[in-house]
Amino acid sequence: MRTGVAIDLGTSGFRAQKIDLETGEIKKTVITLRNPLPGANVMDHLDFAIHYGLDKAHGLSATAVKNILDELGVSLAEMEKFAICGNPIQLSIFQGIPIEDLAYAGERKKQKYHIEEQNRDARIIPLAEIEGFEEATNCKLVVPPAIKHEVGADALALIVKAGMIESNEIAIATDYGTNAEMALKANGVIYTGSAAAGPALEGQEIEYGSIASPHTISDVEFEGENLRCYVLDRDMKATRGDLVNPKTGEVVEKGELTAKGITGTGVIALIEAGIRNKLITLPKIQTPGGVIHLQDGIKFTNKDLIEAGRAIGAIRAGHITLCAAAGIDIEELQTAHMSGAAGTYMDAAKAHKVGMIPYNVSYVSQIGNTSLTVAKEILLSEDRLWELQAISKEIVGTHVMFATSEAFKEAYMLELAYWNEGMAFKMLQKFLKKKKLPIIGEPSAIIKIDRQVERDIPELGEEGLEVLERVGTYLTMIIKECEGCHKCVKVCPNGALRMEENGAVKIRTDLCDGANCQRCLHACPDDRFKWENLTVSGK
Repeated sequence: MRTGVAIDLGTSGFRAQKIDLETGEIKKTVITLRNPLPGANVMDHLDFAIHYGLDKAHGLSATAVKNILDELGVSLAEMEKFAICGNPIQLSIFQGIPIEDLAYAGERKKQKYHIEEQNRDARIIPLAEIEGFEEATNCKLVVPPAIKHEVGADALALIVKAGMIESNEIAIATDYGTNAEMALKANGVIYTGSAAAGPALEGQEIEYGSIASPHTISDVEFEGENLRCYVLDRDMKATRGDLVNPKTGEVVEKGELTAKGITGTGVIALIEAGIRNKLITLPKIQTPGGVIHLQDGIKFTNKDLIEAGRAIGAIRAGHITLCAAAGIDIEELQTAHMSGAAGTYMDAAKAHKVGMIPYNVSYVSQIGNTSLTVAKEILLSEDRLWELQAISKEIVGTHVMFATSEAFKEAYMLELAYWNEGMAFKMLQKFLKKKKLPIIGEPSAIIKIDRQVERDIPELGEEGLEVLERVGTYLTMIIKECEGCHKCVKVCPNGALRMEENGAVKIRTDLCDGANCQRCLHACPDDRFKWENLTVSGK
């Protein structure tokens, strides 16, 4: 068999497929539960690469990919083609391309530090040119284009697969993930942005959260006063789980599957159901102890509600900001496209009710993992790659940098007041009007939902799905004259760090919270714990 591999280098995790290049048939799928770089979002990954070295970041990304290839049963020597897709930061880190031009929004800053924009057009090169893949002597690396340096191949995939190029309707497309890439088309112009919603939408930064994988709760629904959990099975299909008393955790009826966590989509469903059934009155959970109980000891707390509210608010603020940039009212939006794992497994009606889909839309389509789909397309057709290159150059686009947008700042502050401080919805509307921002209406009563795929990865292949729970990437170093107090180990909130003999430190990078944490660094009483001394290890 002539073998190729398509991979989505996602911020929350990697998703890869082994493909027969002769027939186009998918043979096997492997997903990881986390990205190999320290941190839970793309800004953490960017920070790590800039402060501690692109070589270290690339080493972690490359090691994770090689571990995925091993799980797929593909050797570097036999692989003929390897296609990647994802946001510009992840693709650049994997290829070893400098990322300073992605780190700074201001042109003056770039000029001050003499930062040059990198070429991120489509390209085909020998994979052996990428450090760590020298054994892949007969393999081509296929890389899709970015629209602009800050609007990557994943955004292009979203726009193309949503059909926004051909259509003239006013529509919005959102990839419901850690970075929440979104695109709005109005009056022939495509406006793009990235809301950096945070990892709550991928189930992370939620106490019992998990990325979508077998044995995770992806949906809930009330049956009387009790909550029915729906759990993903081995084939990533939602299956009836336990029926639980949400106030006590008592199991009223056993379901078909056990659960080990809850996905971001499960969180959204829980919030919608909780608000609808008065278990939640923003900003707090109205149960004893401020906890909603799910099956197998899984809980949802007030702290989780705060994290999820920040993520939902960031997405709605992003939608408001794009409409403001396009000069349209939100009520002019009639169509919304949802992509990514969260966008697939999410109950669109519930997402609509909590505001993750603009309230005025009448049609919603759920289109799956567009990034992996495009990676597969360019793996099988070089013509498709150059077609996407032409499309990327033709798009009349405007990128809205939310980090510097006054509209986003104002809208997000109001969202935080609504979700975390208990601001009334009518007051939210009043302040939007006062700030001259597009005003959110009430949820439309009639909405058509077109779920085009059952799973975010529709076809898993005859060898099925493997979940690589341990990415297999580590940072290591020797701390000279270490006193062995183990304070660095004790303060790690995720158990990512362990201390071995002779002051040897080993950090499991996929569990490490990176720049947002670094408690290990600050815990060392003698200030000997230096992140710059860490080196990449694959064992």
